[in-house]
Amino acid sequence: MTLSMPFTDRQVLVVGGTSGIGAGIAHGFLQAGAQVTLTGATAPEVDRARGDPMLAGAQMQVLDVRQAEQVQACVAQFQRLDVLVNCAGVIRRGQEHDPEVFAQVIDINLQGTMRVCTAARALLAQSQGCIVNTASMLSFFGGGLVPAYSASKGAVAQLTKSLAIAYAPDAIRVNAIAPGWIATPLTQALQDDEARAAVILGRTPMARWGTPADVAGPVLFLASSAAAFVTGVVLPVDGGYLIT
Repeated sequence: MTLSMPFTDRQVLVVGGTSGIGAGIAHGFLQAGAQVTLTGATAPEVDRARGDPMLAGAQMQVLDVRQAEQVQACVAQFQRLDVLVNCAGVIRRGQEHDPEVFAQVIDINLQGTMRVCTAARALLAQSQGCIVNTASMLSFFGGGLVPAYSASKGAVAQLTKSLAIAYAPDAIRVNAIAPGWIATPLTQALQDDEARAAVILGRTPMARWGTPADVAGPVLFLASSAAAFVTGVVLPVDGGYLIT
């Protein structure tokens, strides 16, 4: 895929960029000439990413977004930051009715996003940069097996809109993507379930699973000068799933 929106020498931080959608986004920015730093929650995740040829050239480090001190230290290493992409997230299907699990998911998906945005605000103000958060289809409707994930992603959508207002005086744009059914390790169990996959694809007008590359293009658009007057948007990237 050739990307026509250059980010030459732009500094991009992709939090949660070691695999899945985050890795696809990091790869897109690398293709477009950006200097990319990506993070993973654990050392093994980062080590695996170092062996991924699609991520060659990226700087990589461990970051647990639940730890405010780690978040501050991660951002403090940058002298300049142009783009922040928040992709760190978890889902615990069938476990999220447990209040402790519910709180853990909220802490990573929602509060982690807020921690990173807050830490990066001053740097992004200096560069008049932008933020792209990761919402979900479940920002728009519920999920009986994933109440914490659904609540967190609904909140990420509202957080994105609220920060778009709050950060506008600093010339920082804040948008989000809302991915649909993307073929990643997070959805592997659903891909392997023929009956469930048939229902998903039957409702998706484009009749296929999305790929991380499908998500990268919209993120690069939102981060580019082509979207200079776009802020507070939650952009579905779902093959039409939400319209059926």
